[in-house]
Amino acid sequence: MIDVGTTSVKLRVAERAADGGWRPIVDRAEVTRLVEGMHVGGRIASTAASRTADVIASMAEEARRYGVGEIVAIGTAGLRTATNRDDVLAAIRSRSGVAVEVISGDEEGRLAYLAARSGLRSTHGSLVAFDTGGGSSQFTWGDGDRVTERFSVRVGSARYVEAFGLENTVPANVVADARAAIAADLERLGTWPAPDAVLGMGGAVTNMTAVALELDPYDAAVVHGAALSSEELDRQIERYRSTDADGRRAIVGLQPNRAEVILAGACIVRTVMELLGARELIVSDRGIRHGVFLDRFG
Repeated sequence: MIDVGTTSVKLRVAERAADGGWRPIVDRAEVTRLVEGMHVGGRIASTAASRTADVIASMAEEARRYGVGEIVAIGTAGLRTATNRDDVLAAIRSRSGVAVEVISGDEEGRLAYLAARSGLRSTHGSLVAFDTGGGSSQFTWGDGDRVTERFSVRVGSARYVEAFGLENTVPANVVADARAAIAADLERLGTWPAPDAVLGMGGAVTNMTAVALELDPYDAAVVHGAALSSEELDRQIERYRSTDADGRRAIVGLQPNRAEVILAGACIVRTVMELLGARELIVSDRGIRHGVFLDRFG
């Protein structure tokens, strides 16, 4: 399973376990910044498309070495919005032999909810699961295993990095302006009642959890199910705001390739929590690639 996201490409190779579930063999991500330099509704740059195609080809080759029965690849917001999407998909297929299926924001939210709920402690009452990436954020309301509402908005870290210069040190007022812009773009959240629990997923959430826990190396088993408080997010936002990209790369727990986008991601996550009235969120290490396994392969 290959997940072609706006910021990173993720690979998951798994085999059927004795209990009928899936045992992971490979589960990793590479940051490719597919939409670097692309404005909303614009073209994906040839350099970004080329490096993304190279990573997909490498991942597909790795998967085939394990003798996989099927490779499923999906694309999300970056490919959904690109005006040259067909050309990029053709280049990826030519380079890797993989046909990428571009899914809708609603479908992305449904798959994320399936993944997020799996393997976590039971939650009572209403739940909002959200997944924020480089190009969009998906929100899914549910009650237990039942999905009641879902939608996707074009709120992703890449947009605010470019608009506010968040890849490097910025004054506090710039962060405040960025958060105000994010809140305006997420105004739809304010029309919903506060849920009983909020579940966060995606690279920004898991990286901030790894930083909070000072994990080196990263440990998915520790991150999955952890709690991330609003106070911890405020602390990290201040740390990233006052540190340039090179300094961020030295932070224990932070994936170096996320140094330029982590402040924008942290601002999005913190704003979501504020709009939903949440003091903390439950962290899910699982993403839509896990949801695809559950949905496509049972």
